This record gives sequence, structure tokens and C-alpha cells, in this order.
Amino acid sequence: CNHFFDLFLICPSSANRTPHSPKMMQRLLSRAVLSHVVSGHRGFATAPSSSPSLQALPSTRVLLDAKKAQKLSFSKVAQAVERDEDWVVATVYGYNTPTVQEAARLAEAMGIPAAAREKLVGEMAGQGGAAADDSAVKLADQTREGSRALRKLSPGQRAKIIHKLADLLESRRELILSTNLKDLQWAKENHVTPALQGRLKLTKEKLDALSVGLRQIADSSDNVVGRVLKKMKLADGLVLSQETVPLGVLLVIFESRPDVLPQVSALALASANGLLLKAGKEADHSNKVLFELLREAIHSELPAGVEPITLVQLETEAQERAWVSQVLKLQGKIDLVIPRGSNQMVQAIQSQAKGVPVLGHADGVCHVYLDKAASQEKAVRIVRDAKCDYPSACNAMETLLVHPSLVGGPLLAAVLAKLAAEGVKVRLGPRYASMTGAKADPGLNFHFEYGALECAIEVVDGVDAAIAHVNAHGSGHTEAVVTEDPAVAAAFQNGVDSACVFHNASTRFADGFRFGLGAEVGISTSRIHARGPVGVEGLLSTRWRLCGTNDIVEEFSKGARNYLHQPLPLQ
Repeated sequence: CNHFFDLFLICPSSANRTPHSPKMMQRLLSRAVLSHVVSGHRGFATAPSSSPSLQALPSTRVLLDAKKAQKLSFSKVAQAVERDEDWVVATVYGYNTPTVQEAARLAEAMGIPAAAREKLVGEMAGQGGAAADDSAVKLADQTREGSRALRKLSPGQRAKIIHKLADLLESRRELILSTNLKDLQWAKENHVTPALQGRLKLTKEKLDALSVGLRQIADSSDNVVGRVLKKMKLADGLVLSQETVPLGVLLVIFESRPDVLPQVSALALASANGLLLKAGKEADHSNKVLFELLREAIHSELPAGVEPITLVQLETEAQERAWVSQVLKLQGKIDLVIPRGSNQMVQAIQSQAKGVPVLGHADGVCHVYLDKAASQEKAVRIVRDAKCDYPSACNAMETLLVHPSLVGGPLLAAVLAKLAAEGVKVRLGPRYASMTGAKADPGLNFHFEYGALECAIEVVDGVDAAIAHVNAHGSGHTEAVVTEDPAVAAAFQNGVDSACVFHNASTRFADGFRFGLGAEVGISTSRIHARGPVGVEGLLSTRWRLCGTNDIVEEFSKGARNYLHQPLPLQ
């Protein structure tokens, strides 16, 4: 194993060899360790006492965790690595690049010569050590200064920036769409999944909807920052008020969807927050042109050199992963992290964040329950929309729950016929299969986000069983009940523990734009701070402002003055 590591990772530039990328180094090392394990040698777990165990290597550790989670044998894992299966790629190459210190320690443990070790550490860390840490700190500090300049603007000036961006999205539409074609071409050439290509694609309709949403944000931003929420007269001449303030510096990490950039930027501008944007490389061309339009809009009100919003784009994936790893440890520099992307990416961000709050959701396992009192027309329309309108969206239906009385009846037959006509693959749960004489889908996992024209179906004994199923298998995102019985609707909406709970409406309504928020930074399934689609309000905190005339606590503690605690009008 040591020999394999030395030969392929440390000396790639020797005679007749081509240098390997950091991604390839991770791949080769993963295969070396796995072959060592599969062949029956547990060397990685019993390394000499003079050096740390290979178990500490991120790619090895993460693969072993994934093996355990997916209940795979070592040989199956090795085969998956050899074929570069999606889950392996996401697991090993996701956000698991070692830090500078980890890379140095591991290289020393492998007995690598100092000169080669220094080179390897630089490549694995992506930015060359301490300088990378310094650059991340400087960027965060620069963004915070930019946010303070943004806060000094009037609400009208901030709104003008957002309106300007909306105008640019319309006037530069052809430039944006032609640039987006380059990303789509790259995605096809690199065999990106159809679901991700759908998220990557920009259209005239998407840009028009973006412009409308941005103008909604701008028009409602006049009373966002500095809004008085509570006002109280503590004593004569002593008035306390609670007011809204920006959170500070946000880090938004997103994949595939370039339309996220103007949406999130507009919300940050309206709330006077600084913003670091880390976008996926698959949308590089689109993000660059959108960011240039954003900077043009910002500098219509702020001077050049003041940058409240920064787009981070580095040359290699290794550098980008290293940068994310570093910035997630910047407690006190980053106030909130918002990941938007695949389950693997969100989970990795949540696990790596050290003292920095993370807002978001890792899964969008949404349900629709068809009650015995459901209308056939509504059931067909709502189920079709929930699954087929945008299958890769996090608010798309993934499991259809049905009352036993509907099995074999015309309502469910019509629903399934509509799904079949749309090309939806329906996976059968055990109870549904037994009631219909069909074969259940082997190994069906009810906590699974398909993100495609695919869903599960299962039978539940009424609304209480539906609630229990959703709470057991759902992700706390969005659920819907289709029924004409108000008591059933109320029971479902009160009993389901999710961020959004709908009656006779598609789960696809769980969206910041559709909720009238203009846009959203994401949908949160957290129970702290913000929940559901997060718009401007979710990017605010509060502070207390106390105005006195020469007041000291001693007067009150000695009884010379008394507290009144009299509520006052907010205006």
C-alpha cells in the first residue's frame, strides 16, 4: 500500500509518467487502500505505532462509513470504486479534501520524503497552506466591510440596485442564454445526469420569472432593515425598542442552478447582508456573466472597490473543496452557511461546519396522501403536478400514500394512468403490492429522494397512519393531503411535523417566489431561526436600542425610580 502510494502519487513526474490531478490521486489512493482491505490485510487499522493509522485518511474513512451505511461488502465497494459509481464519486471527491494540517500529517505518516511531501501537501490543500487560510479570512473580512457599506445606503438605494439587476437580466437576455449553452454543452460531454442538466438550463421563461421575483423583493424592501418590532417605555425618559438588523456575512454554496445567483444576491442586498457565493463548476460560464451583471448593478450605487457580494471561482475542484473546508471553520467571520445542492453535498457541509450555523435541508422527501374522501379530479391534477411539474425539485412528491378504499377503484386508477402517461416509474410498497397481487419493489426505501420521474406508492389505514408514515419516513420538508373532509385535512395539517403542510394543493407551492417572498435562499427544515422557504425575513436578526436622558440602574435598585414597562406604538 505504501509502495502504491509512493509510486503513483508522489512520483508521477518521473520518467514516462504523466502528472496526476488531485482528484486522480484521491482515486488511486482509495483503490490502493481498498485493494489492501479486500485482499484480507487490515494494515490500515493496525498501522505501526510510530505513525497515525491510514484510517485517518478522509477518502478511506468516508468510504468505510459509506460501506457500513449502504451495507456493502468490501468487494462491492471496490467494484463501485473501479466503476466510479456516482455515490463513490460524491463520497470521495465531495467535500472531503484534507486540510493543510491533515495532509501534512498523513504524508509524514506514509514516510514520504520532505520535498515530495511539501509538493503533495500544496496540491491536496489546493492553495498552498497558510496563505490559503489568510486569503479566506481576508475575503470574509472584505465582504463584511462591503455589507457595512451596503447598510449605510437607504432602503431606496438598495432597491434601485435590485431593480437595476432585474433590468439587466432582461436587456442582456441573449448574452445570458448563449453563455448558458456553453455550460449545457459541457454537461452533455461530461455525462451529467438529465436531472442536473434540467437545473442547469436557463430559459427565457426562467429569466422573466427571475426579473419579476427581483422586483417583488425590491418593492418590499423599504422596511426590512431597521424595522421596529417592539417598543416599550421602561421609565420616564427611558425608551427601549427592538429592531431588525442583518445577520452579517452569508456563505451560500450551490450546485447546478445559475438562477440561484441573482435570487440569493437580491435577498442579500435587500437585507444588507454580505454574501460569499460558492457555485458549482458545471455552471461556470453562466455564473460569471450573471455575476458581472450583478456587479454592474451594485456599483451603480456603491463605489468601485466596495464588494458586498463575492463569487468564488477557483481553477480546480481540489482548490475549491479546500477553500470550502477552510471557510467553514471561520467562526466569527461567517455568520450563516446556506448549502443548496445534492444530499451528499449538504450533509458534508453540515458535518464540516465548525461553530458556523448551517441553514437548509439535506433531503426533500415529500408526500401526498389521498384520503377516501378525495376528489378524483383534484387527486389527478395535484399528484401529476407534484411529481411531474419539476421532478428534480426538492418539493416534488416522492411517495404517494393512499387510503385502502381507493385501491382497485376509479380514482387511483386515474391517478396511476396519468403518472404512466407522464413516464413516471412507480415503485410498489409491500402493502400496496399485497393488495393488488403485484410484486413489491425489493429493498424499497421510503426515505429516498428520487429527483426524477419516479416515486413510491403505499397504502395506509387512514389519516393517522398517513401522519405516522410521514413523520417516520419524511424529511420534514413539504406534505399534502387531498380530501373533501375538513376534519381529515385539519388532522393531517396539525399532525404532520413538516415545514410546509398543504390541503388540496400541490407540494410544488413550497417556494419563496410562490409564497410572495420574491425568491428564497433555500428551504429550511430546521426548527431554529427560519423554517420553510427562507426569504428576506430569514436573513435578519434583531438588536435592542435603548434611549435615555441620564439614567443609571442604581436609581431603580434603591427605589428612587420605578419601572413602568409600558408598551408604546411602533410608529
